Amino acid sequence: MKIKKKIKSNRTNLTDKPAKFQGLKKFLKLLGLFLGSILLVILLFFGWINLPVKEVSTPVKIGTTFSLRYAQDIGLDWRQAYVAMLDDLKIRYIRLPVYWDKVELSEGQYDFTDLDWQLEQAKQREAQVILAFGQKTPRWPECFIPQWIGNDDIKRKERLLALEKVIVERYKNNHPEIIRWQVENEPFLDFGVCPPIDPALVDSEVALVRSLDSTKPIMLTDGGEATLWIAAAKRADIFGSTMYREVISPRFGYWKYPIGPNFFKAKRLLIKLFAHQNNAIVIELQGEPWVRGWTTSAPMEIQLASMNAEKLADNVAFAKKTEMKEVYIWGVEWWYWLKTQQHNPTLWDQAKKIVQENQL
Repeated sequence: MKIKKKIKSNRTNLTDKPAKFQGLKKFLKLLGLFLGSILLVILLFFGWINLPVKEVSTPVKIGTTFSLRYAQDIGLDWRQAYVAMLDDLKIRYIRLPVYWDKVELSEGQYDFTDLDWQLEQAKQREAQVILAFGQKTPRWPECFIPQWIGNDDIKRKERLLALEKVIVERYKNNHPEIIRWQVENEPFLDFGVCPPIDPALVDSEVALVRSLDSTKPIMLTDGGEATLWIAAAKRADIFGSTMYREVISPRFGYWKYPIGPNFFKAKRLLIKLFAHQNNAIVIELQGEPWVRGWTTSAPMEIQLASMNAEKLADNVAFAKKTEMKEVYIWGVEWWYWLKTQQHNPTLWDQAKKIVQENQL
């Protein structure tokens, strides 16, 4: 009897195993279908964003960011370079950074002499200015917090809001050249020598600027390739994207993003759906070399391999294919440095041609 029971028990186990195996096999099949579907969607999306896009001949607004700080850093007379940008290139759309450590040298003591001069020159030529301010503004190391702040985070935030109040109240009237306020620069991109990303602080800054001036739109910006844009776009009246096609990665070295203009169209749709944002522009289009170390210290052949007149024209054509109607090109100070100190006007002349071709 015991032998028969044992044989019966073994038969039961044998019939159970195929059932368990079939269940596992079904699960693996469903998992494979699921993962395969995801892979197919990714491949289709990758294929779509790289589909050819026809050339766009319609003019767009061509502007630039001018950094007096960077112009000084590369040995230029920044006022001379600024006037040349206005009078020779005929740039009429300008983003001007306000560097906190340059305008508030000591607590509560402000000096806007240089910014006043830049704005006056722009006004005389009927140029339009985006005024960018915050603790993070364009150019490396991105954040320009005065040394007198020290390591006191509460003081930093309080003094930052105080600075922004002073700026908006100073320039909101009698400055028709200022068409929008930019609050911070890429505040949701972890890049630069900066404090941790702080959405609550950005919200406080945006709310303050809105309360002080409801007549000018507020712009926020974000990295073009590596972020979803939603955090910045949902807080802004106008969203500005960077656009860098060739970069240096610590892991891969020099490489080019494998994306076409449709990638940016897809992200515009994303912020339209999830941030209710319909106003997107290219605030920073690559027009300067991306090299290891300080740009102007690199050998000239490396600089010009990274950026040259042909690449500049190609980048502008690429940006226009995204169907964004404003394109601010990065690198005007470097073009002027090339022209005046390296006797190479190729980038400067190409930029002049681009501006002329896109006159509205």
